[in-house]
Amino acid sequence: MTTTSTPPGLARFNHLEEREALAALHEACASTEWARRLAAGRPYATTDALYAASDAAMAELTTADLEEAMAGHPPIGRPKPGDPTSAREQAGMAGAAEGLKAEMLELNLAYQEKFGHVFLICATGRTGEQMRDAVKERIGNAPEQEREIVRTELGKINRIRLARLVEEDA
Repeated sequence: MTTTSTPPGLARFNHLEEREALAALHEACASTEWARRLAAGRPYATTDALYAASDAAMAELTTADLEEAMAGHPPIGRPKPGDPTSAREQAGMAGAAEGLKAEMLELNLAYQEKFGHVFLICATGRTGEQMRDAVKERIGNAPEQEREIVRTELGKINRIRLARLVEEDA
């Protein structure tokens, strides 16, 4: 038997008071505009509809909105203390050798100096070496090209975080 009912976690999200929905969305992405757009689009019939709305909102963020979103992300290799989300997402760096961690710190600083923001990558499932190789590759990008890569990476991160938000049953 096929059911078309809204998954419990998504139904819960759809019924949150606006203030609570905005707070939950802000935990997923620090962009106020992105959170506003997603909260305003409720109710969502499916998680795919929520993800599509997230992608659409991400595509329309201004440079200032992207900067606000990036400000919510700690540097790779230095997750926010006491933040299980950033620790989980950056697990690939947690067990990395000290030399790799030191190299990543140097690369993060060089990247930040060039672009004015943290190196942002969807780190979930990536090894420390893969993240290091990505920053080495991307540091040579033009700022406009890098901004669009960051937009894409933020979109991936937001989808993972939204899935955690709406796929929980409680």
